[in-house]
Amino acid sequence: MAKPLVGILMGSDSDLPVMQEAGAMLQEFGIEYEMTIASAHRTPMKVLEYSLTAEKRGLKVIIAGAGWAAHLAGVVASQTTLPVIGVPIDSSPLKGLDALLATAQMPGGVPVATMSLGKSGAKNAGVFAAQIIAVSDVKVANRLKVFKVEMELDVEDKARRLVALMSIATPAKAAGPAKVSAPAKVAAPAMKAEPLIESPSAKKKPRRRRRKKKPGSAATTLGPVE
Repeated sequence: MAKPLVGILMGSDSDLPVMQEAGAMLQEFGIEYEMTIASAHRTPMKVLEYSLTAEKRGLKVIIAGAGWAAHLAGVVASQTTLPVIGVPIDSSPLKGLDALLATAQMPGGVPVATMSLGKSGAKNAGVFAAQIIAVSDVKVANRLKVFKVEMELDVEDKARRLVALMSIATPAKAAGPAKVSAPAKVAAPAMKAEPLIESPSAKKKPRRRRRKKKPGSAATTLGPVE
């Protein structure tokens, strides 16, 4: 059996459902690993011994996951020159914020490669460990390339299925008969008004003004005729 190249540490057995994601990724890349429980606060001597002997035992990378104060990865990093990957676990009332800060906020000179919270962080820890080992292992490097291609194909497949589901859920409406637009109205040419010519009979005769007779203007009589 090949010697393990990656060591996986966790502060409690309750962290196993999260940290086994790292182991699953290492298995996919064909990398041997070991896994154990060691608490930086409850079993400090075990953590110290594990860290000091890791390189002699052939380990290339150490992955440490813990919740709450989460000092495990930092303590390990202080005792070895191997790359240490920290996985903060959201197991406290603060929903992992305390673990994230405790893992990421390391003093200068003692680095810890901090992943995201929870299972996704543990999965990334496994991938990142494989990338470190791939620098000097061609087989692991090739498996990482295949992994990247498979992720791309998986996303494209999901996209195609989504498009197919959307097309079924919202079928296109059947096109009805085309509407014939009414012909545009053509304005009639403007007719030039001709001047009206009155017929001669239609002309009105001027009315004659009647003179009023003045009193005493009656004709004088010449007397009786004999």
